[in-house]
Amino acid sequence: MGIKYEVLCLTILVLASLIAVAIFVAYHMKVPEEKPAAIVSGKEVYLPYPKLKGKVSLEKAIARRRSIRKYLNKPLTIEQLAQILWAAQGITDVKRSFRAAPSAGATYPLELYVVIGEKGVLAGENSYLKAGVYKYVVKKHSLILVKEGDIREDLAKAALNQEWVLKAPVSIVIVAIYERTTRFYGERGIRYVHIEVGHVGQNIYLQATAMGLGTVAVGAFYDDAVKNVIGANKEENPLYIMPIGVPEKLHEITREQLISYYEANRKG
Repeated sequence: MGIKYEVLCLTILVLASLIAVAIFVAYHMKVPEEKPAAIVSGKEVYLPYPKLKGKVSLEKAIARRRSIRKYLNKPLTIEQLAQILWAAQGITDVKRSFRAAPSAGATYPLELYVVIGEKGVLAGENSYLKAGVYKYVVKKHSLILVKEGDIREDLAKAALNQEWVLKAPVSIVIVAIYERTTRFYGERGIRYVHIEVGHVGQNIYLQATAMGLGTVAVGAFYDDAVKNVIGANKEENPLYIMPIGVPEKLHEITREQLISYYEANRKG
């Protein structure tokens, strides 16, 4: 009985020591925690870090992708906006600062402006980003406030009164500084810039779709009017406006439907 008691006491002592060591190690060697959803410092908003894994496969996102122009009266979350901006122009190579979309000669002529409406982006519990125009800072994954206020009505007027530009809680305006590319490739560089904006637009489409959001690429607008509305620099040329919101309805298609379609056409 005495031996068993001593063994039990020794076991308890060993377990207690192991727990103490584990607590010590966890306290002194803990993994750095992620920063809160968004940190606002003056006119700069530090965005949540991007995720590299989602719930929807690439194949599913491609199948669901559609140009969506009707949105529910709901905001985007700051996490959703951050993820879309990263998919558009975020860093994917920390040694060479390569980005999520390919660029001729890694010249990266594109810049992103983000137009946010009143209560358009939920930044935390019952808190929203200020309505206004922001510019995406690629290497810091942050936003800089360019001008304050809800300017969606002005942007919609500059875009031939397209209602989806007015109603979407957020619109991304993609602008190009052609000289970044043409100084290396000459006039041919203009074509490369236009190809690149297509890559970025598709990334936005697929990332939005994967998160249950909708967007549409808008190319019909008055360039100078858009530049004036968003406060773009003289050398920045608007190429796309991409309104983003929670869609009234997502497109769905099954593999069986695809097979049936292809089989019918093969027989024809």
